[in-house]
Amino acid sequence: MSTNKTFTMIKPDAVADGNSGAIIKMIEEAGFRIVALKKTKLTAERAGEFYAVHAERPFYNDLCKYMSSGAIIPMILEKDNAVADFRTLIGATNPANADEGTIRKLFAKSIEANAIHGSDSDENAQIEGNFFFGQVEQY
Repeated sequence: MSTNKTFTMIKPDAVADGNSGAIIKMIEEAGFRIVALKKTKLTAERAGEFYAVHAERPFYNDLCKYMSSGAIIPMILEKDNAVADFRTLIGATNPANADEGTIRKLFAKSIEANAIHGSDSDENAQIEGNFFFGQVEQY
């Protein structure tokens, strides 16, 4: 059963390039309501906790270094069919394969610096949102 919440975070490359406002505007124009938002910076250790599922993968250390390299903007979003609709809005992980008009097609630099994260399931959306915000009340 799908829920109406998902998690996203604008990654360090997009924040550093000044694309946060444009990305947030696209998110809101696509009908998502921002339930929680903050600007923060991960330590390498905290990034490692968030990406622990990838700890055995060869890119893990580079990923943690990248995600702790600058400010990020994590958000919890709300909309019917939130996870699937958001994945469509952001586009393919590799921006070269992303559809025109998607966030990654517009703002990503590479498959590694791909501007934005989006949860891939309702379960992960809850886990990832709780990682940054704990239990979030409705506003």
